[in-house]
Amino acid sequence: VHIIISKDTLKLLRKDTKRRSIMSSNMTTITEGVSFDTVAREWRCKWESEKALSAAQSAINEVLESVKATDGVKEVQRVVCGGCKDFKIITSLPADKFGDWEKAEFAPEKDFLAKLKTIEGIDTVETQTFTLMKM
Repeated sequence: VHIIISKDTLKLLRKDTKRRSIMSSNMTTITEGVSFDTVAREWRCKWESEKALSAAQSAINEVLESVKATDGVKEVQRVVCGGCKDFKIITSLPADKFGDWEKAEFAPEKDFLAKLKTIEGIDTVETQTFTLMKM
């Protein structure tokens, strides 16, 4: 189950984290019954052709080792939907490590997104931050 939170909610979480109870398993509670231990950053775009999809894959391959080397990275996943033409990269970190990556502007996010925007057949380049919790 993925819980998607807005930028405003994430700002509140960052401000309130010191006051919130962090359990021994490093979970943060948003509200009663809703906790998380992982925060993820998603980079996504739409692709129009297999050539564009291949170019997007090449672009992530160029920065993948750098992303994986980010302190605390738990997992990097790629999601491709052939029906809706989505290409997504999801990088997840423990909640207590995410802030450091955010301060580093999610490096190499700027370079990767800039590269995607130059690819013919790629559009709707976006990012999103959300929490994850295994259920």
